[in-house]
Amino acid sequence: MNFGRNDECWCKSGQKYKKCHMEFDEKLRKLRNQGHIVPPRNIIKNQEQIDGIKKSAQINDGVLDLVAKQIKAGMSTAEIDKLVYDYTVSHGAIPAPLNYQGFPKSVCTSINDEVCHGIPSEDIILKDGDIVNVDVSTIYNGYYSDASRMFIIGEASEEAKRLVEVSREALRRGVEAAKPWGYLGDIGEAVQEYVEANGYSVVRDFGGHGVGIQFHEDPFVAHVGKRGEGMVLVPGMVFTIEPMVNQGAYHIFVDADNDWTALTEDGSLSAQWEHTVLITETGVEILAK
Repeated sequence: MNFGRNDECWCKSGQKYKKCHMEFDEKLRKLRNQGHIVPPRNIIKNQEQIDGIKKSAQINDGVLDLVAKQIKAGMSTAEIDKLVYDYTVSHGAIPAPLNYQGFPKSVCTSINDEVCHGIPSEDIILKDGDIVNVDVSTIYNGYYSDASRMFIIGEASEEAKRLVEVSREALRRGVEAAKPWGYLGDIGEAVQEYVEANGYSVVRDFGGHGVGIQFHEDPFVAHVGKRGEGMVLVPGMVFTIEPMVNQGAYHIFVDADNDWTALTEDGSLSAQWEHTVLITETGVEILAK
């Protein structure tokens, strides 16, 4: 749809198009004509939407802070699920994973060689030396946020601790590479280059994703790639960066018993950290961590 200079801007800011997104749209048109992949308007968030996502993210961070205080050896992953559910609903929000495409719990808990989408259970007890990813997603007033953290239970091996730290640094580098008018490939190369330099591999089958109005939106955020390639990053885009780093090869499989939990094919350890980020006019802002 074309907008006149004095029409209200498509982003619903209330401003005239010429004062709001006219110059922005012209820049995108030029990039598209040069052969670049540019984002559609429906994944560019306005200020009202960004504010809503931030409120969701505050609850999401609060959930992870609570888990960080209470997670320990001897705890079942079902207890983590209850912590997440109780905190989320007590703050007027909804755990996004619960019943999402049939997922039965409020959080994903992925231990050791589980890459992602581990299902909490009373039968799964955390033990000394485990590394576990707790992946929390929250819906508040219709807005979504998503983040995960790694936790080391008791005394883990030096190699396990190193994997956790390398995966955390890989996320930091991915976030640092996300810049307005840069490219998705900038993020992928920054992550892949660092991870592989440390002797690990980056999972290809899963990646980050747009988030905010829905749980999963465009674009897909690969954690491998080349700088200067992929979709252009523009102010107003909100998505997750969540590299999954394997101790061995990047190949994975999904547990046939539950059709959810992904594991490393070679049985090696896996680690992941995740942030929800916003591309701003001047850089990147971490919304959920």
